[in-house]
Amino acid sequence: MSLFDVLGSKARLKIIRELSSEPRYVSELADRVGMDGKTAVHHLSTLEEAGIVESYRTSRRKYYRLTKRIELRASPGPDPMFLLHADEVEETD
Repeated sequence: MSLFDVLGSKARLKIIRELSSEPRYVSELADRVGMDGKTAVHHLSTLEEAGIVESYRTSRRKYYRLTKRIELRASPGPDPMFLLHADEVEETD
């Protein structure tokens, strides 16, 4: 699946937006974006396969965090431009 396909889902964009501030566990994330847990896991799996998020466990919770920074630029005008760029997020511990 291409990056355009992965990011072509409003649900996945909501998840990315939520994860841009901090890692979240599945049920918390599902509540924040307004979907059930099964649907959230489906979208998170797609994002994980695309290398945009990764998961980790702490005790009994599975957390997800972004692994890529995604930038989308579009401009109209005499020289229209559409740019989608993804690069690795640097680890900060």
